[in-house]
Amino acid sequence: MSQFRGPLAIAAVSLTVPLIATVTQSSPSAPSASSATPAASPKSAAPAAPATSAAPSKPVKPSAKPGPTKAPSAIPAVQDYDAASGPGWKPQRSTRVVVAPDNSRALADEGKLLAQELKRGFSAAGSGRAGDIELALKPGGAPESYTLTVRDGRVRVTGADEAGVFYGTRTVKQALAADGRLSEGVVRDKPAKPQRGVMLDTARKHFSADWIEDTVREMGDLKLNQLGLHFSDDQGFRIASDSHPEVVSQQHLTKAEVRRIVKLAESRHITVIPEIDSPGHLGAVMDAHPELQLRDAQGVPTRGAVDIANPDSARIVDDLLSEYAGLFPGRYVHLGGDEYQALTKRNPEASYPGLAREAVRKYGPNAKIQDLATGWLNDRAATLRPRGKSLKAWNDGLHAGGVVKADQDREVEYWTGKEIGAREPQEYLSEGRKLVNANDEYLYYVLGEPNTFTYPTGRRIYESWTPLVLRGTTPVPARYADQILGGRLAIWCDLSNAQTQEQVARGIHLPMRALAQKTWDSGKPALDWEGFKALAGRTG
Repeated sequence: MSQFRGPLAIAAVSLTVPLIATVTQSSPSAPSASSATPAASPKSAAPAAPATSAAPSKPVKPSAKPGPTKAPSAIPAVQDYDAASGPGWKPQRSTRVVVAPDNSRALADEGKLLAQELKRGFSAAGSGRAGDIELALKPGGAPESYTLTVRDGRVRVTGADEAGVFYGTRTVKQALAADGRLSEGVVRDKPAKPQRGVMLDTARKHFSADWIEDTVREMGDLKLNQLGLHFSDDQGFRIASDSHPEVVSQQHLTKAEVRRIVKLAESRHITVIPEIDSPGHLGAVMDAHPELQLRDAQGVPTRGAVDIANPDSARIVDDLLSEYAGLFPGRYVHLGGDEYQALTKRNPEASYPGLAREAVRKYGPNAKIQDLATGWLNDRAATLRPRGKSLKAWNDGLHAGGVVKADQDREVEYWTGKEIGAREPQEYLSEGRKLVNANDEYLYYVLGEPNTFTYPTGRRIYESWTPLVLRGTTPVPARYADQILGGRLAIWCDLSNAQTQEQVARGIHLPMRALAQKTWDSGKPALDWEGFKALAGRTG
């Protein structure tokens, strides 16, 4: 468990209102405590407070005296707040979290989690009263949107979907941590971008399941909704495999641990996205299968690059992709595609004549090695598409020209313009492609800061970056805004021993919050950086 997160999070939910017993006991499958309490491993998780048949405390009538009016303090900030005259709301001894009867099953997890965090009672399919927090679905709004109403001495959170209700509860939790109360009025809130997340390189550095779960809880509180796991690279293969156990590194996540992470992520409305990067970055696989190693015309092996002219290479990668498609039930799989070393040579066809011959055989006399690489990713996508998966790839894995075109439906994760083959963002956008922003100028947290990388700062993201800034520091034209689906903070572990897990947690604390703000609302924030940083300290 990260020592950094625990104390901050404890302070974030410290309330002066005494604890009351829960009205109904949480089920064994209820989500574990959020990052607002010290994260415990599943074996040591504290049990839910016991149910009681005693009559609940008599509600305390709210004061009729008007209270101070302000939008709820939260990261990311709420987008729209209509103030109203009235006393506002703060938790009482009798406060419960109550789920509307029609939504008792759908919103049980969200209700139990908030009740646990606030140390208050929970009522499934109950009827709200003064002092309560009521949760309900109200379909018809934008995905992930919610309305938070404070009126008549109670709080009501309605969402267009379960994620929207959950995000409304995150606003309640943060506002109470920061201000101790909620002002009278109505909040209407929704994200600017549908993809808001973090990518973690577990291949080069093993991260414990507990650490990843801490990160999931933290992401949920910030309304981030995607966690990428880059678990295969030259340095390691970090998830257990039944189809090819020989490729798995000694330090790895078990499938049981992965299922636990995925289940926790689902309870926070976070999709976990697996990435097996190919045809480059497959060194750990080839350590167990050296016969698949790409070799140049002189027979010299090319580190990390698999021989894509060898049908056995496709077979083993498809085996692994198919196996993990079941382990990760979310919509997306990341195919990688970046930095295939055969394409970094001045004359790839002369350096790798075997690949050149296979390109011509498969795609015709004008085909080159880049066409073979493009076809490789198209084929891997074809393996996964029947399983209902949507595919992603790094931008330098989609090549210009050539006789083979990358699948149009593949989302582009744009990270750099520095690599050979990398094109300007507008080239991908003008083709009608959808992009996710992983700009290495702002969003790359690379351990040890090699190759001119510097650790990103929350301030720089907060003040200078928007999803339109895809490469370097210059934004693309605003007309492309709808094609840019969001942004991702990428944690790469090139020098894996440069930081401990705890140091990584501290280092990404503010950058992750800045990213959450700028992907939820791409406009200029109301708070200056110092105000935002202070708020981050109060909300956890």
